[in-house]
Amino acid sequence: MIIVLSQTLNIPYEATMVNQMFEGGLDLFHIRKYDLPDIEVIHYVSNLNDDYKDKLVLHSHHHLASELGIKRLHFNTESRVKKNWKQLIQQYIISTSVHSIEEFNQLENSWDYAFLSPVYSSISKVGYGENSTILSELSFRKNVEVDLIGLSGITFQNMSNVLEKGCDGVALMGSVWNQKDPASYVQACKKQEDIFKGSIVS
Repeated sequence: MIIVLSQTLNIPYEATMVNQMFEGGLDLFHIRKYDLPDIEVIHYVSNLNDDYKDKLVLHSHHHLASELGIKRLHFNTESRVKKNWKQLIQQYIISTSVHSIEEFNQLENSWDYAFLSPVYSSISKVGYGENSTILSELSFRKNVEVDLIGLSGITFQNMSNVLEKGCDGVALMGSVWNQKDPASYVQACKKQEDIFKGSIVS
Protein backbone atom coordinates (compact mmCIF):
# COMPACT_ATOMS: atom_id res chain seq x y z
CA MET A 1 0.00 0.00 0.00
CA ILE A 2 1.29 3.45 -0.93
CA ILE A 3 -0.11 6.35 1.09
CA VAL A 4 0.69 10.04 0.65
CA LEU A 5 0.18 12.66 3.35
CA SER A 6 -0.54 16.25 2.44
CA GLN A 7 1.42 19.21 3.68
CA THR A 8 -0.44 21.22 6.32
CA LEU A 9 -0.29 24.35 4.16
CA ASN A 10 -1.78 24.43 0.67
CA ILE A 11 0.63 24.48 -2.22
CA PRO A 12 0.00 25.67 -5.81
CA TYR A 13 -1.89 23.17 -8.00
CA GLU A 14 -2.08 20.69 -5.12
CA ALA A 15 -5.44 19.21 -6.09
CA THR A 16 -4.27 18.66 -9.66
CA MET A 17 -1.17 16.84 -8.42
CA VAL A 18 -3.21 14.66 -6.05
CA ASN A 19 -5.60 13.69 -8.85
CA GLN A 20 -2.59 12.75 -10.97
CA MET A 21 -1.17 10.65 -8.12
CA PHE A 22 -4.40 8.69 -7.96
CA GLU A 23 -4.27 8.19 -11.72
CA GLY A 24 -0.80 6.71 -11.22
CA GLY A 25 -1.99 4.17 -8.66
CA LEU A 26 -1.91 5.94 -5.29
CA ASP A 27 -3.86 3.88 -2.76
CA LEU A 28 -4.82 6.51 -0.15
CA PHE A 29 -4.35 10.24 0.43
CA HIS A 30 -4.35 11.75 3.93
CA ILE A 31 -5.64 15.31 4.17
CA ARG A 32 -3.75 17.15 6.91
CA LYS A 33 -5.13 20.71 6.89
CA TYR A 34 -5.52 21.27 10.61
CA ASP A 35 -5.67 25.06 10.61
CA LEU A 36 -7.91 25.62 7.61
CA PRO A 37 -11.46 26.86 8.25
CA ASP A 38 -14.27 24.51 7.28
CA ILE A 39 -15.10 26.39 4.09
CA GLU A 40 -11.53 26.01 2.79
CA VAL A 41 -11.46 22.29 3.56
CA ILE A 42 -14.73 21.88 1.67
CA HIS A 43 -13.26 23.82 -1.25
CA TYR A 44 -10.07 21.72 -1.14
CA VAL A 45 -11.98 18.43 -1.34
CA SER A 46 -14.28 19.78 -4.07
CA ASN A 47 -11.22 20.13 -6.31
CA LEU A 48 -10.39 16.43 -5.98
CA ASN A 49 -11.91 13.97 -8.41
CA ASP A 50 -15.10 12.41 -7.02
CA ASP A 51 -13.93 9.02 -8.29
CA TYR A 52 -11.32 9.01 -5.53
CA LYS A 53 -13.54 10.00 -2.59
CA ASP A 54 -13.23 6.51 -1.08
CA LYS A 55 -9.44 6.95 -0.99
CA LEU A 56 -9.41 10.19 1.00
CA VAL A 57 -8.65 10.24 4.74
CA LEU A 58 -9.37 13.18 7.06
CA HIS A 59 -6.91 13.94 9.87
CA SER A 60 -9.03 16.81 11.16
CA HIS A 61 -12.46 18.33 10.44
CA HIS A 62 -14.05 14.95 11.11
CA HIS A 63 -17.39 16.69 11.51
CA LEU A 64 -17.32 17.42 7.76
CA ALA A 65 -16.83 13.80 6.69
CA SER A 66 -20.49 13.04 6.02
CA GLU A 67 -21.03 16.26 4.09
CA LEU A 68 -17.90 15.62 2.02
CA GLY A 69 -18.72 11.97 1.33
CA ILE A 70 -15.49 10.80 2.98
CA LYS A 71 -15.54 7.40 4.70
CA ARG A 72 -12.06 7.33 6.24
CA LEU A 73 -10.86 9.13 9.39
CA HIS A 74 -7.44 9.26 11.02
CA PHE A 75 -6.92 9.67 14.77
CA ASN A 76 -3.67 10.74 16.40
CA THR A 77 -2.45 9.12 19.60
CA GLU A 78 -4.19 11.63 21.86
CA SER A 79 -7.57 11.15 20.19
CA ARG A 80 -7.16 7.38 20.24
CA VAL A 81 -6.39 7.33 23.96
CA LYS A 82 -9.41 9.54 24.64
CA LYS A 83 -11.45 7.03 22.62
CA ASN A 84 -12.94 9.77 20.43
CA TRP A 85 -13.26 7.16 17.70
CA LYS A 86 -15.49 4.69 19.54
CA GLN A 87 -18.78 6.20 18.37
CA LEU A 88 -17.61 6.38 14.75
CA ILE A 89 -16.43 2.85 13.99
CA GLN A 90 -19.78 1.77 12.59
CA GLN A 91 -19.80 4.60 10.03
CA TYR A 92 -16.14 5.03 9.08
CA ILE A 93 -12.93 3.17 8.32
CA ILE A 94 -10.42 4.35 10.91
CA SER A 95 -6.64 4.58 11.13
CA THR A 96 -4.22 5.86 13.74
CA SER A 97 -0.56 6.60 14.53
CA VAL A 98 1.80 4.81 16.91
CA HIS A 99 5.44 5.29 17.81
CA SER A 100 6.59 1.90 19.08
CA ILE A 101 5.97 -1.73 18.21
CA GLU A 102 4.59 -2.26 21.72
CA GLU A 103 1.99 0.43 21.11
CA PHE A 104 1.12 -1.14 17.76
CA ASN A 105 0.73 -4.62 19.27
CA GLN A 106 -1.87 -3.28 21.70
CA LEU A 107 -4.19 -1.87 19.02
CA GLU A 108 -7.69 -3.30 18.75
CA ASN A 109 -8.74 -4.84 15.46
CA SER A 110 -11.17 -1.94 14.92
CA TRP A 111 -8.26 -0.14 13.25
CA ASP A 112 -7.74 -0.66 9.52
CA TYR A 113 -4.07 0.32 9.70
CA ALA A 114 -1.62 2.33 11.77
CA PHE A 115 1.34 4.51 10.90
CA LEU A 116 4.46 3.42 12.80
CA SER A 117 7.12 6.12 12.99
CA PRO A 118 9.83 7.22 12.82
CA VAL A 119 11.25 4.60 10.46
CA TYR A 120 14.07 6.87 9.29
CA SER A 121 15.16 10.43 9.98
CA SER A 122 12.32 12.68 8.86
CA ILE A 123 12.65 14.67 5.64
CA SER A 124 10.19 17.37 6.68
CA LYS A 125 10.74 17.54 10.46
CA VAL A 126 14.40 18.24 11.23
CA GLY A 127 15.86 15.98 13.91
CA TYR A 128 12.88 13.64 14.18
CA GLY A 129 13.91 9.99 13.91
CA GLU A 130 17.67 10.52 13.81
CA ASN A 131 18.28 7.63 16.23
CA SER A 132 15.26 5.51 15.34
CA THR A 133 15.33 1.76 16.00
CA ILE A 134 11.86 1.09 14.61
CA LEU A 135 13.02 -1.16 11.77
CA SER A 136 14.93 -3.45 14.11
CA GLU A 137 11.85 -3.72 16.36
CA LEU A 138 9.52 -4.97 13.62
CA SER A 139 10.47 -8.57 14.36
CA PHE A 140 8.55 -8.18 17.64
CA ARG A 141 5.27 -7.57 15.83
CA LYS A 142 2.44 -9.69 17.21
CA ASN A 143 -0.60 -7.81 15.91
CA VAL A 144 -1.52 -9.21 12.49
CA GLU A 145 -5.11 -7.92 12.49
CA VAL A 146 -4.07 -4.30 11.83
CA ASP A 147 -1.96 -3.31 8.80
CA LEU A 148 1.35 -1.70 9.72
CA ILE A 149 2.39 1.29 7.58
CA GLY A 150 5.92 2.67 7.88
CA LEU A 151 6.23 6.46 8.11
CA SER A 152 9.03 9.06 8.24
CA GLY A 153 12.00 9.45 5.95
CA ILE A 154 10.78 6.86 3.45
CA THR A 155 11.84 7.35 -0.17
CA PHE A 156 11.85 5.48 -3.46
CA GLN A 157 15.41 4.40 -2.63
CA ASN A 158 14.71 2.83 0.77
CA MET A 159 11.07 1.74 0.61
CA SER A 160 11.89 -1.84 -0.44
CA ASN A 161 13.89 -2.29 2.75
CA VAL A 162 10.89 -1.10 4.79
CA LEU A 163 8.63 -3.64 3.08
CA GLU A 164 11.21 -6.41 3.49
CA LYS A 165 11.34 -5.73 7.24
CA GLY A 166 7.63 -6.48 7.51
CA CYS A 167 5.63 -3.31 6.91
CA ASP A 168 2.41 -3.79 4.94
CA GLY A 169 2.89 -0.47 3.18
CA VAL A 170 4.62 2.88 3.29
CA ALA A 171 3.46 6.45 3.87
CA LEU A 172 5.23 9.25 2.01
CA MET A 173 5.27 12.98 2.60
CA GLY A 174 8.52 14.95 2.36
CA SER A 175 9.99 12.73 -0.35
CA VAL A 176 6.92 13.34 -2.53
CA TRP A 177 6.41 17.08 -2.06
CA ASN A 178 10.12 17.79 -2.66
CA GLN A 179 9.78 16.47 -6.22
CA LYS A 180 9.26 18.60 -9.31
CA ASP A 181 6.77 15.98 -10.49
CA PRO A 182 5.16 14.36 -7.40
CA ALA A 183 2.75 12.25 -9.45
CA SER A 184 5.53 10.56 -11.46
CA TYR A 185 7.43 9.92 -8.24
CA VAL A 186 4.42 8.22 -6.65
CA GLN A 187 3.89 6.16 -9.79
CA ALA A 188 7.52 5.00 -9.62
CA CYS A 189 7.06 4.06 -5.95
CA LYS A 190 3.94 2.09 -6.83
CA LYS A 191 5.84 0.16 -9.49
CA GLN A 192 8.59 -0.51 -6.95
CA GLU A 193 5.96 -1.95 -4.59
CA ASP A 194 4.54 -4.11 -7.38
CA ILE A 195 8.03 -5.49 -8.10
CA PHE A 196 8.48 -6.29 -4.41
CA LYS A 197 5.12 -8.06 -4.23
CA GLY A 198 5.97 -10.01 -7.38
CA SER A 199 9.24 -11.20 -5.88
CA ILE A 200 7.40 -12.42 -2.78
CA VAL A 201 4.81 -14.33 -4.81
CA SER A 202 7.39 -15.95 -7.08
